[in-house]
Amino acid sequence: MKFPSIFRTAAPMRFDIKPRYYDPIKEEIEERTARIKKELEEDGLLNPEEVEARSKSYGGGIRGAFSQHRGIKPKSQSMFNSTAMIRTLLFFGMIIAAFGYIYIGPEILNYMLYAALVLGGFYYFSRFIKRGRKDD
Repeated sequence: MKFPSIFRTAAPMRFDIKPRYYDPIKEEIEERTARIKKELEEDGLLNPEEVEARSKSYGGGIRGAFSQHRGIKPKSQSMFNSTAMIRTLLFFGMIIAAFGYIYIGPEILNYMLYAALVLGGFYYFSRFIKRGRKDD
């Protein structure tokens, strides 16, 4: 509820620009095409119904564009390419590190580092072997 006041409070100003474009070449082309259409209609070479049908058939190009979209094709089917899987692994790694630090001490961080290096080595080694099979 607003209380009556002697002073007028400033209202937020709205930014409103109405752009005016002037392209003399485009305007000249439109005038020439309109003049040529009019001359063709007067000569009987062009029917006004055909002109309207053609202008309507070239309507908005965006109208059906989104309905024809088939989606993004997956690049590969690897489980580790999923960001959700990587995020989950990092989450579980942090939980294991926190509880291991509480129960075992700072040595758990060394164990986790060794485990990560071994698992990373197996992962990249398996990718190297798969890539070698595809090249043959």
